[in-house]
Amino acid sequence: MKRAKSNWIWVERLGIACLILTIIALSITITINFRPLYSSDIDSLAILDYVSIDKPTLLKNYGQLMGYLNNPFNHILQLSDFPVSKSGAFHFYEVKRLFLLCYAVLVITVIPSGLFVFRLIKEKRVWRLIRPFQWGMIIPVFFAVLMAIGFDQFFVAFHGVFFNNDDWLFDPATDPIINALPEAFFMHSFILFFILLELFFLIGIIFGKRELKKL
Repeated sequence: MKRAKSNWIWVERLGIACLILTIIALSITITINFRPLYSSDIDSLAILDYVSIDKPTLLKNYGQLMGYLNNPFNHILQLSDFPVSKSGAFHFYEVKRLFLLCYAVLVITVIPSGLFVFRLIKEKRVWRLIRPFQWGMIIPVFFAVLMAIGFDQFFVAFHGVFFNNDDWLFDPATDPIINALPEAFFMHSFILFFILLELFFLIGIIFGKRELKKL
């Protein structure tokens, strides 16, 4: 009996870890594919002042870029109105690998996470999500503070963690696409990602506390 309880505790811990991975991957997936954010930033950041095309054409090129990054069978980056240098193409290839890794994590974990949540609901143990999700809500706040202190340093550190070269430092002369992807847009993307994380964790906490009140 004691051994079975111990085994269930480990299964529960693994389930929570799997669920957190699903939440992170889902938040990233929503963020990087949330086209309205870029569309609104074109206007709010006056991106058209730095490119020589209109908004519909820019959105078309943005769609081509996202199509390349999202499609594992698309091996060549081609933008209708922006040339891409060799180093620029390599950086986008590295970004593409990160995108696909995120999607792989989501696909692998979403079903086990769903089954785990169903089991928690069935056994009235959703309250077990409260503490780990509370910790999960602290982490985005920590990174948000770092961003508020200095997004430039945060952005550089982020690239230092995920890329082992300087190909992300685009030269507008050879890779004018960088003019259409200002740093502020990436800041807004990080903010959206953190908001989604906080929202998903908060939902878990709310349902867990509601369950505790009924026990």
